[in-house]
Amino acid sequence: MKRIARTLLILSAVLVVAVGCQKKTAVKGVDLSVTFTEPTLSDNLITDVEYKWKTTKDFGKLDRDYNVFVHFWHNTNMLLQDDYVPDVPTSQWEKGKEYTYKRRIHIPPFIDEFDPQFKGEETLRLSVGLANPYDRSGKGQLEVLSKKLKVVPPPLGTPEVIYESGWFDLEVNQDAVLKQWRWTGQEAKCVIDNPHRDALLVIKGGVNLEAVKDQKITFKINDLTLDEFIATDNVFEKSYNIKKEMLGDKDEFYLTVSADKTFAPAKVIPNSKDERELGIQVSLIYFR
Repeated sequence: MKRIARTLLILSAVLVVAVGCQKKTAVKGVDLSVTFTEPTLSDNLITDVEYKWKTTKDFGKLDRDYNVFVHFWHNTNMLLQDDYVPDVPTSQWEKGKEYTYKRRIHIPPFIDEFDPQFKGEETLRLSVGLANPYDRSGKGQLEVLSKKLKVVPPPLGTPEVIYESGWFDLEVNQDAVLKQWRWTGQEAKCVIDNPHRDALLVIKGGVNLEAVKDQKITFKINDLTLDEFIATDNVFEKSYNIKKEMLGDKDEFYLTVSADKTFAPAKVIPNSKDERELGIQVSLIYFR
């Protein structure tokens, strides 16, 4: 399970985040800096991003409330999008002020270390700016910052998550909120490498509130109950700071995801022929 194949590539990688920065100010009097919590970016990484907007003496009041668009491009493909609405509406921004926002993102796995053309790192282009939420043409986007980022494979010793039992096949729908997910049965288990250190566990998923009412979800590490909750929204994201003592002494541990109620789509969704007994959707299990 250990990623031995990564060794030579990672040791030869240049562990520097930014390879260049080109600023394109399309909004007069607005400066933006973007920093990441992690000094080295890798794929399959959760990190906090800080957006620090500053208005200068040349700033002219904006006539509407813009959204912020945040796009990470790999070549011509948008790898990650994290658009948001600022807490302070842009129509209320004032000259000589600073507006800072922090957001958590997940850089998905995208690096192919076995590609003969792979040189130890990939480059993403980060594009951030303001967008008119009522303009569906895409022409209403005002880019404020364009920045190139170096991304390397995860470091040696990064735990690997194996979907062992109780999981249905991966499903993908770019028009859905989760984009991709696996359904569980009533109980599903993962085997994960034990790093023998504290780590961050993030589980993102969804439930069908129309099909199942008051569905209780339980997460366990080995035989220890980590959390029990009833999801009140269709999508949830849970984060846990896991202490190494919780993982035991073995080189692997089990993560169990279970639901007290299941449903068969064929019985609750008109015209569905899906007879599977489904628990919950899981789109991400992150452990690093």
